[in-house]
Amino acid sequence: MRKTAVYALGGNALQSPGDERSTASEVLARVMSDVIDLLEMDWSVVITHGNGPQVGHLLAMDEHQTQGLDSWVAATQGMIGHELSMHLQAILERRRRPERTAVLLTRVEVDKNDEAFAWPTKPVGPVLSSQTVMTADWDIAETVHGPRRVVASPLPIRIMELDVIEQLVQLNAVVICGGGGGVPTARLDQHLQGMPAVVDKDHFSSLLARDLGAHALIISTEADAIYRNFGTEDAQAMRRLMVDDARALGEAGEFPKGSMGPKVEALCQFAEQSETNAAILCSPGDVLLALRGERGTTITST
Repeated sequence: MRKTAVYALGGNALQSPGDERSTASEVLARVMSDVIDLLEMDWSVVITHGNGPQVGHLLAMDEHQTQGLDSWVAATQGMIGHELSMHLQAILERRRRPERTAVLLTRVEVDKNDEAFAWPTKPVGPVLSSQTVMTADWDIAETVHGPRRVVASPLPIRIMELDVIEQLVQLNAVVICGGGGGVPTARLDQHLQGMPAVVDKDHFSSLLARDLGAHALIISTEADAIYRNFGTEDAQAMRRLMVDDARALGEAGEFPKGSMGPKVEALCQFAEQSETNAAILCSPGDVLLALRGERGTTITST
């Protein structure tokens, strides 16, 4: 039976919020290399991705708010999923591999009473100018890149297309799903409705990896490792972390809630499931070395 890896790609890795002119070509090449490396090791691969910069741009274009935030999340699933699929499918065909890609619009159930709706923390869109910060009627927070718009980010409860994802994996597909953490939905008056939020893709990916019984959760991001004292002269990359130590560092304020915090907690939740699972954070292109413990950071329960 093939091992399964959930490969979670950050939206910021595809498009930096601090540079609107940046392209995804170099990052995409490294992502494709990671996926092919895993396939050649006889792993099944499920790809998830963030959408922070992209959904923020779409929101900014919708001046009259003609669409709900959940609709824009769905739109970014299609855009980014299509781009990833086109690149990967071409490589699979050139290499005469048997796998095919499948892009799946994915919904996730959230609690309509989640306190996140009252305390927005999820950065979306580009870094804002000082004029925009002063005039825009948005929730805005300071991030590692600069001031950005923030929206609600409730925790995922249930992945509604889980059984479809499982069947696609069994059919030998490289599944691209859960873009932007999934389209957030909740039951209101006995009907399923979209919610004005962006679910954190790392929490979604951790839930998906656990529900699938995956053997690895790999968070691929612009950061090459989890750091102590990040952004200072004393910054130190940590190659291996125990769950308890990682959470203690988080409580001490080492990992910001809008960026590294959710990634670390998502990895901790997955690592707690089994002593043999691999919970890894690394940069695109570093998967093989990270699985060997030579790059990135691995979080373990023992």
